[in-house]
Amino acid sequence: MKLINLKYREDFGHDYNVQILNVKNWSLLQVSVSWNDQPSLPYLQVTSGSNGLLGVLFWAHKFGLDIDIISRTWRWDYLGKEDEEQYDYTELD
Repeated sequence: MKLINLKYREDFGHDYNVQILNVKNWSLLQVSVSWNDQPSLPYLQVTSGSNGLLGVLFWAHKFGLDIDIISRTWRWDYLGKEDEEQYDYTELD
């Protein structure tokens, strides 16, 4: 078990993900910062319940920020072999 997991993904832009203190299927804090190739309209989404205590998703133009506090752990191992070959997932240690 690692205290901090860092991931980088390149798929229509760049995604940097951080998970802090994973216990079984739960994480204390998860943060994703994205810079995409395609712009989008700005929006803000705040969620609470079901999959976690608090989640905030913010998007403006090409920049995205996703923060989850005490939530289900994001999984990167669910992709099939075809997706793994198509997308570049890099473990940042």
